[in-house]
Formats: sequence, structure tokens, C-alpha cells
Amino acid sequence: MTPAPAVVVVATGGTIASRPSAEGGTAPALGGDAITASAGASAPVRVVDLMAEDSAALDLARMQEIADAVADALADPHTTGVVVLHGTDSLEETALLVGLQCGADPRPIVLTGAQFLPDDPRSDGPANVAAALAVASGEATAPRHPATGGAVIVFGGRVLPAWGAFKARTDDADAFRRSGDALAAPALATARRAHDGVARVRVDVVAVVPGGDDLHLRASAAAGARAVVLEALGSGNASPAIVEGVRRCVDQGVRVAVTSRVPEGALAATYGGGGGGHDLVVAGAAMARTLRAGQARILLAELLARGMADDAIAAALAA
Repeated sequence: MTPAPAVVVVATGGTIASRPSAEGGTAPALGGDAITASAGASAPVRVVDLMAEDSAALDLARMQEIADAVADALADPHTTGVVVLHGTDSLEETALLVGLQCGADPRPIVLTGAQFLPDDPRSDGPANVAAALAVASGEATAPRHPATGGAVIVFGGRVLPAWGAFKARTDDADAFRRSGDALAAPALATARRAHDGVARVRVDVVAVVPGGDDLHLRASAAAGARAVVLEALGSGNASPAIVEGVRRCVDQGVRVAVTSRVPEGALAATYGGGGGGHDLVVAGAAMARTLRAGQARILLAELLARGMADDAIAAALAA
């Protein structure tokens, strides 16, 4: 018998799956069937209980497992779309990776989760899942993006392309936003995984503080990082010591991308004076114009694993 068309739901844990534990905290305990049932799903679904993790604990290898599960689901022609149930702490990172690797497929790939536990009076999981299933089944439309294709985050009444998304609130059901319109991004999404090496690419994030030194840049280089994301100040500024640290990293073959601790707005390599964004670029760093630190790290890991040249990576970051 030919399988009926269905949405594949990939359950990975997170708050949407969590219950209070005996130790006094919370932990993922619900499978995908229970979560979709609570949403009153009317569209046919097939559930894959992939993992039960707090998304803060997901490393690149586990994120790659999720991307692989999405690719496997899309390999079935009877799949109408995919919904990934995910914790919110790293949802935008996994969404970007999935979009870069699987987003060229014409079918929607939706990531969603919850801010509040299933037994909380403010529980937002069922509404998010219902909205995600509507997009994945084709009942509702979603935008496509040149870099991440049909990969979107459906959350709190919003449908956001994966590229440029970030978690803006820790205590509100309307939790996610995007940095800039990011519509000029290059076409990066691929129809299938181009490699299997993301988990082997170390990319660190280094926070800049006013007047900071380059200690953490040196530590990342010594630890074997292939790239560092510099979470800079303002529109992409640091200190003279950081600029010198960037120059040393680049001389050692460590790529450096500059983003900002400011949640929204485009970066600009404008300021000089020894530690400004202009000086960072002269030292060899590339500006991540709209992506913030978490997603810039994912993009660097993915593109380095693909073996992309430095100028192509810089162009992707500049979108």
C-alpha cells in the first residue's frame, strides 16, 4: 500500500517536551506523539523521536543529527513537510544549519518549540505546533530565503526565515525576531548535505568588553579553533589589543568574523582609532553584517566544512 502524504515531526526535546523532575528542575519527558496530540493536529503526521535533549546541551554533532533526520524525511516523496520540535536556547542555530543543508528542497521545514512548560497556564507549545503543522502541510504559506530556502521558525504567531533569526525574549511567548531584512544573502542552501564534517570544525565565540585584551583569542587559536566569532561592541568595534589579536589569528590561519552584542541592526566597518571596525577588517576580519554570534558560528562551521574559500565566506557573512 502506498503511504499517505504526511508531515514528518522530528522531536528533539526542549521545554515543549519537558516535565518537572524529581530533582526539582525540569527535563524533556514527552515524545512527539503526545506533543502533536496536544496541538489537536488534523494533518496526517509521522513522528520521529530523535532525541530528548535540553537544546543548551546540543553540540554541532547533535545539531547535525537533526539536520540528517530532516534530510532523511525529505528523501521520502510522501513527506509534505517537516516540523522539528526543539528547545529555544539554540533553536536559531539548528534552524540555520538545517536551512543551509536542506533548505533548497521545495517543501517547508519548520522549527518550533515553547517558552512555557506543557502544564504551565501560559503554555504556548500547542499553539506553536498547530501553526507549524499548518505551514508544513501547506495549509499556511511561509517565506523562502536565498540562503536557507524553506527553513523557517514558527513561534509566537510569527513565521520567520531561519537566516538572521535570534531569540529576543526569555519570558514571553513571542520570543523570536530577525536582525535586519537579510534579503540579499547568497544562495547557500543545498539540496542535500555537501559533506559530513561540521562536527569536526571548531568555531569559538569571543565576547568583547570595553578595553578588553586578546587573551581569549589566543586561547581559541591554541585550542585548535579554525575560526572565531568576535562578539564586538556597537556596529562592530573592539580595542587596539583585540585588533592585534585578530591580526595574529589571521596570520595563523584562523578566520575571524565580527558580529555585535547589539541585538539588531547592520554592522559597518566605519570606525578607526586603533580598535574600530575598520581596523578589524584591515587586520583580516570579516564583518557579519546581520547574523549575530550564534548563527555566525554555524555559518562558519558549515562553510568551512564545505571547503569554501575565504572570499566566498566573507561574501556570505556580508549579506
